Amino acid sequence: MRSPKLAALELKRFGRGRLPRAALVAVLLLPLLYGALYLWSFWDPYGRLDRIPVALVNEDKGATADGRKITAGDEITRKLHDSRTFDWHEVDDETARKGVEDGTYYLSLTMPEDFSRRIASSSGDSPETGALRVRTNDANNYIVGQISRTVFSEVRTAASTDASRTFLDRIFISFSDIHDATEKAAKGADDLKSGVGKAKKGSRDLADGLGEARTGSRELSGGIGKLQSGAAELKTGSRKVADGTGQLAGRVNGVADKVRPYLREYEKPIGETARMVADSSRDVRRHLDDLLKRAPGAAAEAHASADELSEVYRTTCEENVLPDPSACPALKRAKTTAADVARVADDANALAKDSGGRLKTMTADLKKLEKQADALAKRAPRLDEDLEYAVEKINELNSGAQKVAKGAAELHSGLTTAKSGATDLDSGIGRLKKGAGDLDGGLYRLSGGSQELAAGLNDGVGKIPDYDKDAREQRTGVMADPVQLAAQSLHKAPNYGTGFAPYFIPLSLWVGSMVAYMIILPLNRRALAAGASAWRIALAGWLPVASIGLLQVAALMSVLHFGLGLEAARTLGTVAFLALVTCCFAAIIQWLNARFGAAGRILVLAVLMLQLTSAGGTYPVQTSPGFFNAIHPFLPMTYVVDALRRLITGGGLGPVWQATAVLTAFTLGALALTALSARSKQVWTLNRLHPELTL
Repeated sequence: MRSPKLAALELKRFGRGRLPRAALVAVLLLPLLYGALYLWSFWDPYGRLDRIPVALVNEDKGATADGRKITAGDEITRKLHDSRTFDWHEVDDETARKGVEDGTYYLSLTMPEDFSRRIASSSGDSPETGALRVRTNDANNYIVGQISRTVFSEVRTAASTDASRTFLDRIFISFSDIHDATEKAAKGADDLKSGVGKAKKGSRDLADGLGEARTGSRELSGGIGKLQSGAAELKTGSRKVADGTGQLAGRVNGVADKVRPYLREYEKPIGETARMVADSSRDVRRHLDDLLKRAPGAAAEAHASADELSEVYRTTCEENVLPDPSACPALKRAKTTAADVARVADDANALAKDSGGRLKTMTADLKKLEKQADALAKRAPRLDEDLEYAVEKINELNSGAQKVAKGAAELHSGLTTAKSGATDLDSGIGRLKKGAGDLDGGLYRLSGGSQELAAGLNDGVGKIPDYDKDAREQRTGVMADPVQLAAQSLHKAPNYGTGFAPYFIPLSLWVGSMVAYMIILPLNRRALAAGASAWRIALAGWLPVASIGLLQVAALMSVLHFGLGLEAARTLGTVAFLALVTCCFAAIIQWLNARFGAAGRILVLAVLMLQLTSAGGTYPVQTSPGFFNAIHPFLPMTYVVDALRRLITGGGLGPVWQATAVLTAFTLGALALTALSARSKQVWTLNRLHPELTL
């Protein structure tokens, strides 16, 4: 009898009563318990986190920073409620602690009373970190604790980002303040540069003016010196004349009765003395003429220098044009000295103008004296003839000579004072000229420095950022959270159940084949008794379970697709591949049962456990101990899980074709081993008649 008929006969046995039929239906639906129920329970746990009760403790009292009220605790509380991440229960700290301990709450989140104050401190002088306290209890549920760490890490990141935004916003505002202050400083530097330029021009003009004033003061001092020298000579000469005329008049008046003989005796000396008086009067009058001509010019030059120094002092010091005020005291002293010299020059000029006519009178007296002396010289030979006339003239001459001597003395005294003032003026202007030269040099250096300062500040204004509100908002957002995770999931599984389907589906099919061989013999006894070929016996025992496996695949995939909503990227490919999987599993389980008998059922469970722990269905196999990494490449479920991931969620088909080849090899190899076992089973032994272990 052919193998398909033998397989059909084996399946017909289950139609002879209710219990066999029920057993067959149970075998068909058994994979649903492992596949559908397991996946249903794990289908979307993260989508139902809002059902997990969690205690929320908000003890934050708020804070104030820069005049703005900060309530970070209330803000986080509101966002947590809006997020619906967990089922939040706002309670006090004691209730939260007890609830986590007794399992009322899976965990708790506490915001301490100084939470806002610590966050606000980031913009102050003593920044502190704010702390969110999380209390978990792994005795309630370990996975919830793991999930909470991920969720609260995001909460902490969001809170830190908000705090960073506040701090960075202050920094950008400070940038704007610095920009504005630097802009004002740059404008001030420009004004300083302009003012220093004006001051430099003024100092140059001052130095030039002082140079001209120095020349004039030297000329004034020299002229007054000459005048003083002439006045000294005039004083000496006029005093001698006055003394001589006084003696002459005294003698003449004293010895008038005796004068005639005296005059006769001294007519020649009298004529010579009169001639000398005439010549002296002429010289004195010439010096007075020089004084009258030079005194006004000297006074005008002194006043011009004094006025120029006063103007320089006013524009440089009183109007604050000069950046360095240390030169102002020297300028003030120079201004005062120049004014004093001007007053001395005025005195000399006033003296030259005779201060009420004294010099004019003196000049007239000198002229008159000159005439009188000339007349006396001419009349000297005839003095004895005109004694009375001579006595009168001599008295007049004596009176005029005394006046001239007095005026000459006053003139000499005034010119001496004027010479001293002119000398002081020349010395002061010399010092001022040197100081003005130093000032001009300093202002030159200051001008260069102010230009560099203005240029540097203007360049700095362009380099210091000035952010408006929108720019600050954009930059604070970037710097508060500078690294964004641009996550890209290739062939993303829509939910937890879809991600675990490649692991639970082969598990359920393995269990389905395992249970099927509990009610179906791995080797057909009729074929064994009839002496059929080993291959026919092997196929006859494999085909019924493989057929049941195909029905299990159809039932399981229908429930997963239509009941749970599993959407495979390649539905037909998934179903076809699972058909190969169930056939492979059936062949392997058949051989284990055929070769080892009752012990084979235990080996089937052992192989299942090894495959589940080394297939990498939950965590990557690299995270498992070395033993599981060693057996990983040699078990069929490893390739089944990898291939189903590509077929369900998408991706390249390389692992699918590799798995197809591996499963085909496992199927053929298992059938070949089953055939060898069938051949050995055709020989009856004592152990087969009385097995040591039966199940």
